[in-house]
Amino acid sequence: MSIRDTLRPVMTPINREGWRFIAIFAVVTVLAGWFWAPLWIPGVVLTIWCAYFFRDPARVTPVRPGLVVSPADGVVQMIEAARPPLELEMGERPLTRVSVFMNVFNVHVNRIPVDGEISGLSYRPGKFLNASLDKASELNERQAVRLTTSDGHEIAFVQIAGLVARRIVCNLVLGQTARSGERFGMIRFGSRVDVYLPEGVSPMVCVGQIAIAGETVLADFKSSSKSMNGESR
Repeated sequence: MSIRDTLRPVMTPINREGWRFIAIFAVVTVLAGWFWAPLWIPGVVLTIWCAYFFRDPARVTPVRPGLVVSPADGVVQMIEAARPPLELEMGERPLTRVSVFMNVFNVHVNRIPVDGEISGLSYRPGKFLNASLDKASELNERQAVRLTTSDGHEIAFVQIAGLVARRIVCNLVLGQTARSGERFGMIRFGSRVDVYLPEGVSPMVCVGQIAIAGETVLADFKSSSKSMNGESR
């Protein structure tokens, strides 16, 4: 095995959204260090953290039809019945909502949860409450997406800004054909993504579980399994 192969797992690509911020952090570090040398250390640490925040690792997505994968890295914080965003026009009947909370150390690149066509897009400005709060789904700035699968299932996934997040990036367009695991955007810096499952589909994850975007299976349209409980061990 070559040195390059050995280092490949830790040589993570940087998302293009991050280069401008990394450059700003680096320039500020140089200027601050030039005025006062002790500022070099915190400046370098913050610049490295900025590069770490915008990392964009490759993921291996399970591709069997019907699988719904996590759109975000983070902790499965809530699983509950909730009405999907009204702007997506999916009705007022509550659906199972799986919420994945991202802290500032998680990968923030978001990925498509299931194959299908983008049938609805809606951006709504709002507040910047802590994304871990339940009311953040209703009150915070958000980008909502409705996706229709080839067999007629509809799901929604919603990027929600958090306490320090000030920018939601969504590169999807209406009518676009999307594939499970593809990158579609990100949120800066610390936030949450909600997934609304079709009626009758149970989640295959538990509250407190760590989810990996594009890899962790949240649900299976073809499964008749019921919701599960988890235990810390």
